[in-house]
Amino acid sequence: MLEDKIIENSDSENKEKNKSFFSEIKDFSLETVKIVVISLIVIVAIRTYVMQPFFVSGKSMEPNFHDGDYLIVDEISYRLDEPKRGDVIIFRYPKNTKEFFIKRIVGLPGERVEIKDSGITIYNNENQEGMTLDEDVYIPLDTKTTGSYDTILKDDEYYVLGDNRNASADSRIWGVLEEHFIIGKAWIRAWPVGDFSVFEGVEYEIGNIE
Repeated sequence: MLEDKIIENSDSENKEKNKSFFSEIKDFSLETVKIVVISLIVIVAIRTYVMQPFFVSGKSMEPNFHDGDYLIVDEISYRLDEPKRGDVIIFRYPKNTKEFFIKRIVGLPGERVEIKDSGITIYNNENQEGMTLDEDVYIPLDTKTTGSYDTILKDDEYYVLGDNRNASADSRIWGVLEEHFIIGKAWIRAWPVGDFSVFEGVEYEIGNIE
């Protein structure tokens, strides 16, 4: 009888151990699922509202950005402040929102932008007679902005151009860019590794126009 009792107690202990073991596995699995779900939510939120990666395709922003550059785009700054002249932005192409373009802001909301004789003139409240942009802070001196255009921007519109003016489909071709198409501005060039860069923005305001 004693032996039978010992065997019975042993079976009971094993059952308790197994129950405890599977309970721990269940708890571990639940915690793992929670961690994975929370991580995915954080990643999606970051990708949606803070930053996104993009590859540059084409030559429209040479010599500053090249085909194959891997960029991290800052999506949060424009939630706190307005886009500035000289910012390099990524946006949905207005004619096909499944495509993404990279260009530089030249004209701001409410301004008049005139392109003539290879130069760009900005008209606004501070410069009603017009001020010619000095763009040598980001493109070569011999760069020519071809065409003849005269555009008045509404309060939610921007005029954007590619740095490589002779190889860029931009506001000269398809028109002004409405603000809601803008995703963010170029923040980091992560690839190629040798060209790693953090873009602080262009020191380029209306006061630097001559």
